[in-house]
Formats: sequence, structure tokens, C-alpha cells
Amino acid sequence: VQLVESGGGLVQAGGSLRLSCAASGRTLRNSVMGWFRQAPGKEREFVAAIKWNGGHTFYADSVKGRFTISRDNARNTVFLQMNSLKPEDTAVYYCAADFNMIQSSIRTARMYHYWGQGTLVTVSS
Repeated sequence: VQLVESGGGLVQAGGSLRLSCAASGRTLRNSVMGWFRQAPGKEREFVAAIKWNGGHTFYADSVKGRFTISRDNARNTVFLQMNSLKPEDTAVYYCAADFNMIQSSIRTARMYHYWGQGTLVTVSS
């Protein structure tokens, strides 16, 4: 699976951005698509994920109520709508995918085999 992110950029605090992750190479049936982020000097952390079958979603507490993950089946694309952005949301955001994951693994970066190149989100105060 090849993953290509887009949509990052510079935004003021309180603003919004929408990230996209386009997948190719195989069907996404039975996959979990996740978003992770990594700020300078910090470990990669879970942001949100969606099960392709059924669309069940998962969120980190730090983004719940502000970010929304969704998918477009026809375009094999996952989106991350980010609202009410804060300076602490500044990071490189990565799209990730894997298949037939157990639910307890969904929030763990090392459990994903497929990764995009990342897109930088910078939130100014």
C-alpha cells in the first residue's frame, strides 16, 4: 500500500486544516487507517483512526471534539479535519495503514506496516 498525505501548512491558532491521505496498491477492505503526529524531540503519537469496514472511529483525548477522521471509499482516501487548532498541534502528521488489526493495537504506531511521508502542520500563536 502506498500512502500520500497532503493538506498541511501554516495556520493561526483557532484555525482549521484538512489533511488527506490517498491510498493505492491494494483494496482497503479490512484495513485500519490511522493518523499519527510527531513534534520535534517527541515520540510519534496517535491522533485518530478509522476502520475501513464500518467506519468506526478512534481519537486521542487531546484531539477529541476538535478533529474528525473520515473516509471516501470511492477515492480510497482518508481525511483528517482539524478545527480549533492549537500551537501544541504543531507536528509532522503521518498517515498509516494496516490490515486485520486487533482493536488494542490501533493506537500503537509500531503496529502499522504502511506509512506515508508526512505533512507538516504549523500552528502559530
